[in-house]
Amino acid sequence: MHFGLGIDAGGTYTDAVLIRGSDGAIVDSKKAFTTYPDLQVGIKNVLYSLDQEILKSVNLVSVSTTLSTNSLLEGTGTNVGLIIVGEKPAQTEFPTQYMMCVEGGHDTRGDEACELDICSVEDFIETTRSKVSAYAVSAYFGVRNPEHELKVKEFIMEKTGMPVVCGHELSQELGAYERAVTAVLNAQLIPITYQFVNSVVKDIRGRGIEARLLMLKCDGSVYNLEDALERPIETIFSGPAASLLGASYLSKMETCAVIDIGGTSTDVSMLYNGVPEISSSGATVGGWKTRVRAMKMETSATGGDSHIWVTESKVHVGPRRVIPLCVASKMYPDLSNKLKRSKVISRNLMDENYQPTKFFVRSDYEASDLDKDEKEVLSFMGSDPVSAVELSGMLNRTVATNVFDSLVQKRLIQGIGFTPTDALHVLGVYTKWDVDASETGAMNLARYVTKGKYDLCTHVRELVAKNMAADLMSYILPHHPSGMIADLLSHEYPAKFKVELPVVLLGGPSQAYGSELRSLIEADVVVPEFADVGNAVGALAGKGVKRIEIMIMPASIENPDEDFLVFSPVGRERFQRYGDAVEFATGLGKELVLDYESRCGILEQDTKISVSKKTTSPDNWSHPPLETRVTIVGVGNPMMILKD
Repeated sequence: MHFGLGIDAGGTYTDAVLIRGSDGAIVDSKKAFTTYPDLQVGIKNVLYSLDQEILKSVNLVSVSTTLSTNSLLEGTGTNVGLIIVGEKPAQTEFPTQYMMCVEGGHDTRGDEACELDICSVEDFIETTRSKVSAYAVSAYFGVRNPEHELKVKEFIMEKTGMPVVCGHELSQELGAYERAVTAVLNAQLIPITYQFVNSVVKDIRGRGIEARLLMLKCDGSVYNLEDALERPIETIFSGPAASLLGASYLSKMETCAVIDIGGTSTDVSMLYNGVPEISSSGATVGGWKTRVRAMKMETSATGGDSHIWVTESKVHVGPRRVIPLCVASKMYPDLSNKLKRSKVISRNLMDENYQPTKFFVRSDYEASDLDKDEKEVLSFMGSDPVSAVELSGMLNRTVATNVFDSLVQKRLIQGIGFTPTDALHVLGVYTKWDVDASETGAMNLARYVTKGKYDLCTHVRELVAKNMAADLMSYILPHHPSGMIADLLSHEYPAKFKVELPVVLLGGPSQAYGSELRSLIEADVVVPEFADVGNAVGALAGKGVKRIEIMIMPASIENPDEDFLVFSPVGRERFQRYGDAVEFATGLGKELVLDYESRCGILEQDTKISVSKKTTSPDNWSHPPLETRVTIVGVGNPMMILKD
């Protein structure tokens, strides 16, 4: 008998499930803390807690993760150098401070528009190689001819040995700016994705499990785990994609809305007749527009581990993730005493870092590229938590809050603080960890907002539920202003939203928010069994879907009956006859689809391939089309492996 293993690594927990191939039943599920910086420890812990005999019979492993999404949401990705070849996009904001434009690029036909200035590339990498961990390259009309992108990539790798990401490798869509952003974000994610993938492979193979290894992508499809190392950007929203598929699997509903309450973020998405909605314009993450095909969703930086902090009698939620006080006190025995001895902080000084419940602890990440203030602060930090006020006392000066922000972004320190999870502990709704630490933290914060500790925690629970409801309604009503949605959720008006499809809640604290959500909107709110490991279930439910789009156009409008250009993900080809061009595009598309499915362990006979052709021509045009788009789609089910 065969079994499938689903693994989901979130910002707080790493979950695992075992599913029996014969009937799809969940036979075991476990949770363990995600461990930083060595992710393998968390993976090892959760796998060791599973039934070891069943684990030996696993022949399919599929994983999902929110680590890449969290990294982009929190701004903790590594530094990247961006090289734009050719005409610079009109937009001036990019997700990196290290960027330059060099001459080069191609035209709409894929012909060289300007010779590549490789000398400027060399000058750029010499000045940035010590400050970045990877490079991104995006060339003008690189999707029509990637020659210059590939030349720059080869040159940088030869000179530095660092990873390099090209825009054409990630998207065949036009849009130089979006491709450049996509390439930068992809390069930022390479280190953490490599670490995660390597951790999974090492542990699975170390157990002698020779299973097929897959990873869920952000559109709900899967790809070979090794391919994720080259295109980690496709793992953004992998976790939410898993939650959507997992919710459908667990609730047995093919049409539903899903709210996934994670440690770092809450994600809303929707499934219609078993098919997730795909964003037509590319995913947006951390405010950056990309060219990545992803499920349409609404994401907010509100989760169970979001930092709860106060300023001017106002309670703030997030956006940064911290270790909850209730959890941290189990990890650091003296933390409870520090909380009880917490000193009053001047209200003028209070911000996200200067809080009576906020502490920092040194991580195991290696320090590099630090300024004087960062080095000094880090030198006073050991293995025990310390507050910003304490550090300022040690240094005899007030440490600027941006120093803490920078060290957190570089993953050199981790925050500890009051969270929605702590609020649930105080309210007695969820009491897995140290309730006393949560209660002390609540009392410390409550004095700054003139509330009792229970009133404060009730308010936090309501804020989180309102954020969830607002995300859901913003998803359903995308063209309605957020102010209008907030008004209807405020209970100030005799009106209420009604949602006419089921709403499935997933995540560890989902039971705690079911009643709160029902009080805000009229809906059938469902919390299925195994909701706390729904993402790990969804990791196994993804299909092997590959879509290849190839464009054909005449090389010259003056002679539209012969000489045709074919633009595909592998480059540009030329054919004299239109029929030959179409035949080549179709054959190449099928070849790329079957190669993809094969790497997912799906046999050719189990792959359904469809081919469509869309043409564009002026009225009364008697020649071959001015533009032809050949689309080849292959669909296979990796879980067929379990049926053998």
